[in-house]
Amino acid sequence: MANKPSAENEPVTIKKYANRRLYNTATSSYVTLDHLCQMVKDGVDFVVYDAKTSEDITRAVLTQIIVEEEAKGENLLPISFLRQLISFYGHGMQWMLPKYLETMMQSFAANQEQMTAAMQKSMGGMFGLEQLEQMGKKNMALLESTMRMFSPFAGQEEEGGNAGTGEPATRADQLDTLQKQVDLLQRRLTELTEKKD
Repeated sequence: MANKPSAENEPVTIKKYANRRLYNTATSSYVTLDHLCQMVKDGVDFVVYDAKTSEDITRAVLTQIIVEEEAKGENLLPISFLRQLISFYGHGMQWMLPKYLETMMQSFAANQEQMTAAMQKSMGGMFGLEQLEQMGKKNMALLESTMRMFSPFAGQEEEGGNAGTGEPATRADQLDTLQKQVDLLQRRLTELTEKKD
């Protein structure tokens, strides 16, 4: 079954009906969450609309796919990550998180592509284990940085807040610390990109 959109840059439209059935307008057929999951893996862009209200419910459906995959035992999201993610709802820094996560995932995906390319290139000869190990370390460093960024002010509480006075850190101090961490992360991402080139 072809899932390609009719226009090159136009996403496939999926309609969700009241009976919870999903209808792919590009193929004129009903699909399941498993079909949509495979479309994501195949790089096919799609949007999901409520058939009655025409509301865009793509985010909710993608979240449902993640829940279904996690329920099957495909556990990609550590419990600590989920707890930290939930704690950011309604948090003052919530506005930064989506773009930050998107950037980190793009960087992680780029490193994975580089690793795959290195594996394919070296199939004719001795496999470059050192290169593979270096890329793995880079990916782990990126993930560790990401997890630290979810709790940017945890270290300040342990250190006693403002310059060891025992007072809690001010909002300005917290923002300054966060800005320094974002700058450091940006430098690391730039270094990784330059090394790839």
